[in-house]
Amino acid sequence: MRGVPSRRPGYRRLVPGELARRRRLATAARWPLGVGLTSWQYLWRTTPMRRKEEAGEAASNTAPPLPGGVASEELQTHDGGSGPLLHRVYRVTIANATSSAAEVMQRMQANPDCVSPSEFAQFIKVAGAEMEMCAGDEFVVRMPGPWDGPVRVIDVTPTSFRFATLKGHLEAGQIEFRAHDGQPLQFEIESWARSGDRFSAFLFDRLPMAKEVQLHMWICVLERVVKLAAGERSGPLEVYTRRVEMADRDA
Repeated sequence: MRGVPSRRPGYRRLVPGELARRRRLATAARWPLGVGLTSWQYLWRTTPMRRKEEAGEAASNTAPPLPGGVASEELQTHDGGSGPLLHRVYRVTIANATSSAAEVMQRMQANPDCVSPSEFAQFIKVAGAEMEMCAGDEFVVRMPGPWDGPVRVIDVTPTSFRFATLKGHLEAGQIEFRAHDGQPLQFEIESWARSGDRFSAFLFDRLPMAKEVQLHMWICVLERVVKLAAGERSGPLEVYTRRVEMADRDA
């Protein structure tokens, strides 16, 4: 694994305290617009979806271990987060795809923004070479609501890649994107995350629409992956959530 690449000129990662203060102000300013837009689109969504939420056990639902050689000092793992751990899987089955799992992933790794709904999120690369993805690359994900923040690529394969949140992110954990060849093709997003601090946990748990903003974001990504694969959705989209209650470290 290569070392952490040089960051773009002019990019400065804020220290957690400074980032938290600025992020809260940005969240407050953008929240009404983001929620309003999401509410409108969510109300008119006609894509069939299967959702299931249940209680989970920490032993089987915590994030996978970090790959060998990944330094954890700057990462914000779920152990240091706040509130419950949410283990989620978003899945779409794609019939008649003309692209293979590796081809879909190659395009996404070259530019994750190609499947991101611009009205909700932007993947901005701040460290690493353009048009490719390697372990150690860094992005900032801009979203309306309390989820935007810095992430680092910690694992890349021909058919998958995984991000870990960096210190100062409003979430704490990991998220993986992967594609599986077969008849039909399958694409999944799997995340293991807690809120980064108590303020974010309060927003997420007390405001139901906060969860819908995040859900709507990843559902839009699934729909765009179907188009990227030049196929057709087969059956409903699937969203599974396991909620694991965890005590805060500083409680």
